[in-house]
Amino acid sequence: MLSAGLPHGTVPKLERPGPLRERVYEALLELITTRGLRPGQHLVESELAGHLGVSRQPVREALQRLNTEGWVDLRPAQGAFVHEPTEEEADQLLSVRTLLEAEAARLAAALSDPAGIADLEELCARGERAVDDDDVDLAVATNAAFHARVMAMASNVVLAELAAQVDRRVRWYYTPVARQRGRQSWIEHRELIAAITAHDEAAAVAVMRAHTEHTRSTYHHRDHN
Repeated sequence: MLSAGLPHGTVPKLERPGPLRERVYEALLELITTRGLRPGQHLVESELAGHLGVSRQPVREALQRLNTEGWVDLRPAQGAFVHEPTEEEADQLLSVRTLLEAEAARLAAALSDPAGIADLEELCARGERAVDDDDVDLAVATNAAFHARVMAMASNVVLAELAAQVDRRVRWYYTPVARQRGRQSWIEHRELIAAITAHDEAAAVAVMRAHTEHTRSTYHHRDHN
């Protein structure tokens, strides 16, 4: 039940302006990605509609779209449930992520500029503070922002578009292991910044490959409680 999984006030009611169908979809996808709605959780249309302050129709449409995209499972006579990713699904996604991120790191090292380096340094400091404060949500968001900045520094539109397609699922898989990865993840980010700053393409690729592999391995060995 939604009421059992989300503390009161977690889901703000949506403002009316704008395409409501899209806003409901985005709100539900964000809750799934951040695990406000957890894998396997039963999604009751009336409860979701009440929390979001909308009618059931846009919720139903959003759930159908999320089902098509693999975020939600619609089971006959049972209803909608947040999809529970298999280990194989996670492994395939995270392996693809490694390929994309390694190429982004190589290009970022080749094309690095002071402004980009400064942004990476600031994001790394923010991520380290989040770890120190045990702020998992901020750590996850900052991790995503850090990788997005590396991708932007690569200046490859096609690569960025491909990365955007897997970004939300990467966040979905990273969230349950963010605390376990902790400061080590940001130590690896510091190593990546050093390689990019030095324009060392080979080192940047090696660091990024090891970094993403550590996340993949941690996911497979995570605490399932």
